[in-house]
Amino acid sequence: MKRVTIHDVAEAAGVSLATVDRVLNGRPGVRKATIEKVRSAADGLNYKPDVFAAGLAKKRVYRLHFLIPDGPNAFMEDLTREARAHAETLSSDRVTVHVEPIDAFDGHRVAGTLAILDRSVCDGVAVVAPAFPEVRAAIDRLQDRGVPVVTLVSDHPVSARQHFVGIDNTAAGRTAGRLLGRFLPEKAAKIGLIAGSLGLRDHAERFAGCKTILETDFPHLQLLKVREGRDDNARNADLVGRLLQDHADLAGLYNIGAGNRGIIAALSEGHPRKEIVFVGHELTPYTRDALQAGIMDAVIAQDPGHEIRSAVRVLKALCDKKPIIEGQERIGIDIFLKDNLPEAV
Repeated sequence: MKRVTIHDVAEAAGVSLATVDRVLNGRPGVRKATIEKVRSAADGLNYKPDVFAAGLAKKRVYRLHFLIPDGPNAFMEDLTREARAHAETLSSDRVTVHVEPIDAFDGHRVAGTLAILDRSVCDGVAVVAPAFPEVRAAIDRLQDRGVPVVTLVSDHPVSARQHFVGIDNTAAGRTAGRLLGRFLPEKAAKIGLIAGSLGLRDHAERFAGCKTILETDFPHLQLLKVREGRDDNARNADLVGRLLQDHADLAGLYNIGAGNRGIIAALSEGHPRKEIVFVGHELTPYTRDALQAGIMDAVIAQDPGHEIRSAVRVLKALCDKKPIIEGQERIGIDIFLKDNLPEAV
């Protein structure tokens, strides 16, 4: 079937292409009777604008900035790698992606990075946003400057951000609690908890979800206080070493954030691995090896490539003031055991 074009609408309405363009884009300078004539012609022909062609015609370039934590965090490294790889595929679509490294534990520096952005340098921003008041204020001010903001991986819902791209972290924490409860025998024991920081909303939500499930459905398991290792491998190794020394009845570990390499090292060197049920997040080469070796029992994961592609689609839609397809942008929670690992790439 031949696609209906703006030329067809102009011919049916008996007006120029320029007049049709002004009417369809809501620009002034057209009489009411002419507006009605053009809209009637467009409706009668079932005309649908070609958004891609319109973008090319206007030579629109989407300049997107991604603010992603740096440091020894394997998942954030994957996220950065996916962003840069996806950027190479977007040049023909007039999309540029710039990745700006940030320190997710330093709210003032994140806020400072957001503060220097405006429409002269970017059209949309995706940020892994720590839940600090100064970050919320910086997001709000950036929105006021006309730059749409989406949060990535960790949400900041009280801010003016327009969309969140990431998993339901409370559900992920509930999943971790369920796995620990099911994997462990039904007898009194202790569960150690390691987080990067409960100041990160995704970590706080995962902790709350895990705590709810264990207290409600597995009350025989005692949650120890959360130790914060700032997603640092050396700190996490030290924290787990102390847990093993101080709690002879430690039966389980849940790493809420990153820094899995440190925990894996501590369990490998300091404890018979099969005595500890260890659940963590994100499928990386290190967690994959730990699953295969029996050091980790389960990994709760999210797809970094899906998140990057989703964030790009959402930001483009926001720039164009188009609706977001919620079903397409829903990020799923994956659970990996040693038995269902996908092939390494």
